[in-house]
Amino acid sequence: MGIGHTIVALAVAAPALALAQAYPGKPIRMLAISAPGGGTDLLARTYAQGLGEALGQTVVIDNKPGGGGIIATETLAKAQPDGYTILMTNTSHSVLPSLHKKLPYDVLKDFAPVSLVALTHSLLLVHPSMPVKTVKELVDLARAQPGKLNYASGTTGASAHFGAELLKLMAGVNIMQVPYKGTAGQLTALLGGEVQMTFSTMPPAMPLVQAGRLRAIAIGGPRRSPALPDVPTVAESGYPGFDVGAWNGVLAPAGTPPAIVNRLAAEIARIAKNPEAKDKASSQGAELISMTPQEFTDYIKKMTGHFAKVVKATGMKPD
Repeated sequence: MGIGHTIVALAVAAPALALAQAYPGKPIRMLAISAPGGGTDLLARTYAQGLGEALGQTVVIDNKPGGGGIIATETLAKAQPDGYTILMTNTSHSVLPSLHKKLPYDVLKDFAPVSLVALTHSLLLVHPSMPVKTVKELVDLARAQPGKLNYASGTTGASAHFGAELLKLMAGVNIMQVPYKGTAGQLTALLGGEVQMTFSTMPPAMPLVQAGRLRAIAIGGPRRSPALPDVPTVAESGYPGFDVGAWNGVLAPAGTPPAIVNRLAAEIARIAKNPEAKDKASSQGAELISMTPQEFTDYIKKMTGHFAKVVKATGMKPD
C-alpha cells in the first residue's frame, strides 16, 4: 500500500514539476494598477526588466488604471492561473475591502500572493507659490481659510487620498478633495496650480522636488527618507502616529501552481538584493524588499485590518 501511495503521489507531482521546469515558455503579462508614470508603474518596469532577464522571456507591462485598482485586479482574478498573467499592485489592495461593500473579487481568496516588492515613502507636497514650508504652517493656513484649500487625490485609498484625509482628521481642518486619474494627473494639477497640496509616493515626485517645481514639506511614513534627510515626517511635525507609507507587491491568480509562484518569488528576491536596483530605488524614495508567498499572504491580511481601522476613523468613502 505504501509503495502504491508513493507512485500515486509521484504521478500527481510530476506534471506540476514538469510545468515549473518548462515555465516560462512564452512572454509574461504584468498588469499594473496605475497609469504610466505612477510609482506602481515605475516599480513594475523595474521588476519586469529583472524578471525578463532572469526567466529568459519578455515581461510585458499592461497598465490598467481605474477603479482604484479594481479594473486591473479583477482582470487578474479572471486570468488563467498558469503564471503568464501577474499583477503589480499596491496599498489600495488592502484598502478597497473597507471602502466597498462588494468587490468583484475576494482580496484574499482569489489570488496567490507572490511577494512584497517595495515599501515606499510618501511626500506631502505643496506648490512653491504656497506661503508654507512646514506642516504647522499648512495647517494654520487651512484653519484660517476653511474649505478654501484643495488637495489632489489619485487612486481611491492610495497615499494621496489616505494622507490628506488622515491629516484633516488629526489636525481638525477642512481641505477639499479634487480627484484625478492617477499620480501623474494629481502631480500635473499641483504643478498647474489647480490644487494647493497633495500626498504622493516618492518615485514619481522626486524629479519635480529636485528641480524645485514642487516643495516637499513632510514625509508621510513613520521615518525620514535617506533621499530627503532634511524633510521631517508628519508624525514628528506634531501628529504622532501618522503613517501613510505605501507598499507594492506581486500577485498571481488563485490556483497558480505553487512551483511557479515560488519560482517568481525567488527571482523577485534576487532583484530586491541587486545593489544597482536597490540604489536606484532608494534615490527615488523606495526600499526594495521581498517576502515568501506565505509571508506576503500574512502581510496582506495584517494591512487589510490596519486600513480598516483608518477608514473607519476618517469616515472615508469611495469616489
